Amino acid sequence: MEKSKLDALINLLDDPDNSIFELVEKELLKEDYKIIPMLEERWETSFDTSYQERIENLIQGLQFKETYNKLKTWIHSEKRDLFYGFWVVDQFQYPDLSILNIQLKIENIRKKIWLELNNSLTLLEKTTILNHFLFNIHGFTLNFSNKYSSQNCFLSQLLDSKKGNPVSLSILYTIIARQLELPAYFIDFPKNPLVAIVEPELAKKVHGDSFNSDVLFYINPSHKGSVTSIKEIEYHLRTNDFRPTENYTEPKSDILFIQRLLESLSESYKSLGMFEKEEQIQQLLQLF
Repeated sequence: MEKSKLDALINLLDDPDNSIFELVEKELLKEDYKIIPMLEERWETSFDTSYQERIENLIQGLQFKETYNKLKTWIHSEKRDLFYGFWVVDQFQYPDLSILNIQLKIENIRKKIWLELNNSLTLLEKTTILNHFLFNIHGFTLNFSNKYSSQNCFLSQLLDSKKGNPVSLSILYTIIARQLELPAYFIDFPKNPLVAIVEPELAKKVHGDSFNSDVLFYINPSHKGSVTSIKEIEYHLRTNDFRPTENYTEPKSDILFIQRLLESLSESYKSLGMFEKEEQIQQLLQLF
């Protein structure tokens, strides 16, 4: 849209006639986030609180539209980067969040761990070192004092506070593990996602040819990265009547990882009575 037309529409946002305002808002919401600086400039130069409120709501609408489109593109892309998917969820709450700053924080963690690794180590030994750095040195843990906080679902807050929920901890764990070239994948374990180390040849050697899974072992990021065997996992599932067990023991796609994160965010907003945000998250979930 031409700048002159945009200016004219933005000027009409303070029209007292609601029908005119609704038409103007509808037209402006067709635009993308690039018009936000113009809206912010108008907000700063106005002393009309009603006009400012309308601009704020419009900006939030454009920001949500941008998050929606980014998530949709990520879901339908052939090559999905788990880190980017996690960052897009952060964009819902923190639209101005720099992806570079988040990347640098993760890279600082990765470097420290990488310096302790070498090719002579087994996957289990590498996992033990990863666990030591994440949970003992950096202190990542579940947010036991406020487990329903929406902040537990955001990567930026997890990196700053070192507190998250089972889903966000598992995603961060997987991101860093993969950057260290560990074959880490999401396991949709009931109420508590796990991370699997997948290595077909080693799995056959360790578990025998009759073993029908490529999973070598499982990791529980919610419990300081404790390592669990397939037998322990299957026993728990059978005891609690979760069947078929394959649904909860085999690796799932990164799409499901992000879906579970948004589901936990929706539950958080619902428990906090933030129903407008919950509705927006439900719109994002419909993309899946």
